[in-house]
Amino acid sequence: MMAQKPSATINADMPLAQAILDTIREPLLVLDEELRVLTASRAFCRLFNAGRPVAEGCAFHALGEGQWDIPELTRRLHAVLPTHTAFEKYETEQPAGSMGRRQMLLNAREVFHEHECKAHILLSMEDVTERRAVERKLAEILQQKETLLAEMQHRVANSLQIIASILLLKARTVQSDETRGHLHDAHRRVMSVASTQAHLRASGQGESIAMGPYLRQLCDALASSMVSEQRAVQFKVQVERGDAASAEAVSLGLIVTELVINAFKHAFTDDTVGGLIVVSYDVDGTAWRLTVCDNGVGKPEGESQQKATGGLGTSIVAALAQQIDGRVELSSTSPRGTTVSIVHGSMSSRLSKAA
Repeated sequence: MMAQKPSATINADMPLAQAILDTIREPLLVLDEELRVLTASRAFCRLFNAGRPVAEGCAFHALGEGQWDIPELTRRLHAVLPTHTAFEKYETEQPAGSMGRRQMLLNAREVFHEHECKAHILLSMEDVTERRAVERKLAEILQQKETLLAEMQHRVANSLQIIASILLLKARTVQSDETRGHLHDAHRRVMSVASTQAHLRASGQGESIAMGPYLRQLCDALASSMVSEQRAVQFKVQVERGDAASAEAVSLGLIVTELVINAFKHAFTDDTVGGLIVVSYDVDGTAWRLTVCDNGVGKPEGESQQKATGGLGTSIVAALAQQIDGRVELSSTSPRGTTVSIVHGSMSSRLSKAA
């Protein structure tokens, strides 16, 4: 039995609608409830090499070489009119003559035709072939970038280890105690950078860093390079919660390194007993406070804050704090000890205490 030819009312009675369809750049089809083509836009005919007289009246699944005979797509189209629903971004790959295979995003929805008092299906198509090609290229470039970054980080880690070893060897050969001290400080700074770099590499480039494990690992590395039987200072890390972006975490780690080195050098003597350095990180919304405090000798009485904090380490801390929009706060915890905080935002004034 010959299939009944659909009404041509949409073409005869609505030339304006057809003209609008032909003006739209994206391929469009209007289907009836049996998924037969009522009309096809010029863009559809041009892209899929189908003449309008051939397309109109054909079953959708029989168009072209039968490439539209996709069970999942047919099921979705059949559900549009009975359920008065729509679907979007159904992706399929279709041959398009001399243009090769094209990636198409299909969107379908119900439209009501007043003259025929019935609903039809408007099926629009978006050619995303170039977009998908760009996305694949970007993914390849990103993968190459990640590979190169991993290689660079590996080389940086090896270079830091070599530099640290050279500094230690040089410290053992020099005669000047002052020079030896500077070399040991440089060694500690290099090791802290190496520890920071290793933790960030393990966490993943660009990811948020959990500050608790990060600061504990950093302080463990500092303690192993600084604490000895003669200077048995303990380290304590207090972090309940809080993450930081990787770039911010780098600055915070370097700040902790400088403050710990300063505390270790100036707060405790060689015969210190019960020395303690506490590193804490508190978060309140977008505000945070990083604090390093000790129970050492404290600031000498009568010494100005400018004089007490005017060394190289403090200059480094100030510069790093400025980079992450933080401010430096210094206080003495009478009768002993010093507390230095880096504060971002309107964080409360609660301070950690070394006891």
